[in-house]
Parts: sequence; C-alpha cells; structure tokens
Amino acid sequence: MRHGFLKVAAATPDVRVAEPAWNAGEICKKLEECWEQGAKIIVFPELCLTGYTCDDLFLQERLLESALDALRHVTAATDGHDSLVFVGLPFEWEGKLYNVAAAIQDGELLALIPKRHIPNYAEFYEARHFMPGRAQVCRVPFDGKEVYFGGNLLFTCTNMKGLAVGCEICEDVWVADPPSIAHGKAGATVIVNLSASSESVGKDEYRRTLLQATSGRLAAGYVYASAGDGESSQDLVFSAHNMILENGTVLAEAKRFANETVISELDISRLRHERRRACTFTDGSDGQTESYVRIPFSLTQEETALTRTYAPLPFVPAEDERKRARCSEILTMQSVALKKRLAHTGCKTAVVGVSGGLDSTLALLVTALAFDRLGLDRKGILAVTMPCFGTTDRTYANACRLSQTLGTTLREINIRNAVQVHFQDIGQDWNNHDVTYENGQARERTQVLMDLANQKGGMVIGTGDLSELALGWATYNGDHMSMYGVNAGVPKTLVRDLVRFYADSCEDKNLAEVLADVLDTPVSPELLPPVDGKISQKTEDLVGPYELHDFFLYYMLRCGFGPLKLYRVAKRSFAGIYPEETVKKWLKVFCRRFFTQQFKRSCLPDGPKIGSVALSPRGDLRMPSDAGMEAWQAELELL
Repeated sequence: MRHGFLKVAAATPDVRVAEPAWNAGEICKKLEECWEQGAKIIVFPELCLTGYTCDDLFLQERLLESALDALRHVTAATDGHDSLVFVGLPFEWEGKLYNVAAAIQDGELLALIPKRHIPNYAEFYEARHFMPGRAQVCRVPFDGKEVYFGGNLLFTCTNMKGLAVGCEICEDVWVADPPSIAHGKAGATVIVNLSASSESVGKDEYRRTLLQATSGRLAAGYVYASAGDGESSQDLVFSAHNMILENGTVLAEAKRFANETVISELDISRLRHERRRACTFTDGSDGQTESYVRIPFSLTQEETALTRTYAPLPFVPAEDERKRARCSEILTMQSVALKKRLAHTGCKTAVVGVSGGLDSTLALLVTALAFDRLGLDRKGILAVTMPCFGTTDRTYANACRLSQTLGTTLREINIRNAVQVHFQDIGQDWNNHDVTYENGQARERTQVLMDLANQKGGMVIGTGDLSELALGWATYNGDHMSMYGVNAGVPKTLVRDLVRFYADSCEDKNLAEVLADVLDTPVSPELLPPVDGKISQKTEDLVGPYELHDFFLYYMLRCGFGPLKLYRVAKRSFAGIYPEETVKKWLKVFCRRFFTQQFKRSCLPDGPKIGSVALSPRGDLRMPSDAGMEAWQAELELL
C-alpha cells in the first residue's frame, strides 16, 4: 500500500435464487480469487446470499434463517484475511425486514448497514418486503454479540492514512440526496455500493454517468458490484455491470452479462490531495457528521501491485475524435481570450516574433483567429522574423511562408549586427557560446518586438508554452516576456497536436504544407550556429523529453505525487519507451528546474488558463520564488 494505493474488487457470484448455502460457496470462491490478487476491499451485490429476485420468499423464515447461516459461513471463511468484505442479505430485526450489507473482516461481523431508500416503482416492489433503513446507528444482537446497525457508519483504517469506507445500497445512489453525500462529508474516501440494478436498453450509459458524477463530486473512490447471471429472468435481466471509479474516472468496468470480477487500485493519497486543494469540499462543520460511528480496522502493510494505467500523455486525449474536439476547443479559448484583450486595449496591431518553430507558429495562428473574430484585417498582424547566428534556412523560410500564407504583414529584421555591437559594449567574445551568447540574442529579439509594438500602437503576443514555464526554459526578460501570452496554458505535448489540427482543418494546401514542415522540424531555440546548415541545438537533448516533463508536471501539480511515486508510475507508463535510468535522470532535472525557476513564473504576463494545470502566479500556482526543495530532494536521493 505504498504511495497510497489500495487494491479493491467488485465481484458477482453465480447465484441460485433462494439457495443461500450454494450462494455462500460461490461467494467464497470469488473471495479466494480476489485474495490471490491482493484485494483489500471486496464488494458483492445486493442480497447476494439469497438472490435479489426471491420476491415473497423473503417473507419465509426458512429463507431468512438460511441466509444467516450463509452469512456465518462466509464470515468464517474470512478468518485470517484482513480484507474488508461486504455481502448483501435480508435481515430481520424487531419484526421488520431490512435489506442490508454485512461488513466482515478476519472472521468477524463488524456491522450491518440497511438500505435507506426502498424503490417501489416500475419493476421494483421492494416496499412489499423491506423497511427503509435509518441513518441513526444502534446495536443489534447477532450470535450472542451486538453489532452496529445503521446507515451512519464509517469503517476507518488505523494504519492507512485517509482510508475511510462508507456504504450504500443500489437505489441509495439514484436518489436526490444519496447517503454517499453524507458519508463523504463525514470523511469517507471510498464508497461501496451493493446493487441489483436490472438492465434495460441504454441504462448502462446512464448508470456509468451517474457513478462518475458521484465519485467526482465526492472526490472519492467508488466500488460498485451488481447482480448478474443466476438471478431470476421471470421479468428482468441483470448484467453484473461492476465498476470501480475514482474521482470521476472509470478505472475498471466489467463486461456485462458475464459475472466478471473487476479489480483495480484506488489512489487514496490522490483523493486526499484532491480534497485538500478544493477548499469548497465540506469540512463536516455542519453538524451532520457528529452522529457517525467510526469502526476501526487495520490492513496488513504490503506492496500493492499496480494494474491500473496512467496516460503517458495526460494532456493529450488518446482517441482521435476527442483529440480533434479538444484542439478545436483550445484554439477557440486562446483566440477568444486574445480577442478580448485586443478589443479592450483598442489595439489594431499585434506583433508576433516568428521563428519557424512550433510555439511561434501556434501563437501566429491564434492571433489570426482573434483578428478574424474581431473583423480586423490580418495585415494588422506584424509577423517579425529576426535571423541571427543560429537561424537555419529551413526555419527562416517556414517563418516567411507562414506569414505570407496567413495574409499577415511580414517584417524581417536581422539582429546579427545589433547583437555584435551589444557584445562589444559588454565585453563578450562572440566566439564564446555561453549563456550570455544565447540570452543576448533572445533579449535583443524581445527588445525589437516591444519597440515595434510601441511604434505601431500594438501589443506583443507571447509564444512561450506551459512546459517551458514549468522548466524555466525561457530567457528572463527575453522570450519570457510579452504583453499577452496566448500559449501560457498549453503544454508542449499539446502544441504539436494543435498545429497539426489546424493544418488538417484549414482547407488551404499551401498553409497545410508549411505547417507540416514546421511539425517536422526539431524543437530548438536556434541560438547556437548551425552545423552544415542544420540545427545544432535540440531542446530535448538539453532539457529532456517534453513528454516526460509534461507527465511529471501533471501528476505532481494535479495529483500531488511526490518524486518516488512519480518515478514509479512513470516507469510503468513509459516502459519500453525510456529506460528506468533515463526516467530517473530527467525526473531529477524536472524537480530541480521547477523549484529554482519560480522567479520567472512570478512575473508572467497575462494569458488564458486552458486546462486543469496552470502556472499563473495570479491563479493556480501561488509559490514562493525562494522555496526550498529539501523534502523533495530527500525522496529523489532514495532513487
């Protein structure tokens, strides 16, 4: 359970209606299967010890007694196992019958949780047999002992930080005020649901959406086990649509009509992080949580083998259709944001430094879209190419062609002489290709752009992207500065897809051709002289692969992962792509650069937030520029 991972399972046994002894045996078989895979929370369907479709047989005492015997059998089978197990059965108390979930661990019945909302509409007639359960907790007798009985119960783990489990049953999650809301407010990070949701055409989509919304709203894990094959098909059919969800995302989903067991890992530490960052998540101060009874349990500490996957490109949708929709939306967001700034300032001129690279290409495309939205002539866009020591013929030609095909005004200003004069003024040997040599060019370019903007009464449009800001891969007061940064919220791994989407959808052959060549050009600042006319300085050779850095950025800021956890999931996500030593090397570089370069982010120009990870000092990242990284360094050294 290192790094907060908890293995959970949703299992549907092959039941026989009204045969508890048989069902108990099938449940025990499923338990063995789940234990072999290390599951620590195991959830079975509603009324699975008898079958959900017993109808009036629920009123027969023989069935009820047999169900209790079956419960004893399953409870005994858990002896020596620390997994928290939930099974469903009918339970009589004080002359009333309840639909309950039995919580079991290590040979002991911990509690009985009654179903709160009893459906009595459409195909459901549960009110004919069962009473609604109460939230209030009391104790009921069972085999000479007293066990907790009621809805307001939380099972809290004593040796896994943040793990608290709440339970609801089937219809409970479909109502306007489900018990899971109160459970979450009381501190539950995992909700289990024992269900017998009958199937009908299209219901699976609604069910999935409902559970995604519930787990997302509660920032919780959700383990849903439903009845399946074996239930009576007299009037209904059940599909065993088992699911495991986390904070709105489906981690595992059973093939329907197969009684398939699904197992995955919930990330409890990530859920805790999500609740910490959302200050609107309740703190339980409304008084409703005071009535909760917390039942402690413990788990054996062990390594949790991972089966869940982490997207190696978390900012980029994997499916082509979603990717196209995402790109269209982002271009709209960028251009609408710039439109507002241009309209507010009254600027009719925008100045964009174009290098023939990806970032400046995207910035120019966005500026053109903003001008179109304002009804302005694209000639008001001043595309400035500023060749110097490192400029290659390829990138120069692409910068010019891009400006021309978009219908903007192209301006070429060779800065070689200006930079050489500057080097003479400060005593810099222009054959010394150090950081001064590189940054002097970048700052000269920014000076040119700023002065042109003053001259034309316009504004400089920044080109730097989110990934560069995270790494501080920008020249302070050079390409780091602008009057509005349209790419500030876009990570490098997504920039390429945005340009490609524009190329595929622009319906302009010449523009598509130049964009294709830009996409094929290595990412480079082009500050060092070319070799044999080709780019000699490749960014990813110097700072590392952007797909690794974007992975680290997303899972550190959005999910709160520390270095060891980042390394663990990155190794898994990039297996066969990067060796472990490569992952380790660039993770160390990422952490060092992220902490040391905050001063550049602290004075960023305005720019639109695009995704859930942003670095604006006025928005998502309030970080001191001189923050220490000793705590992170201590973990890095363990690698």
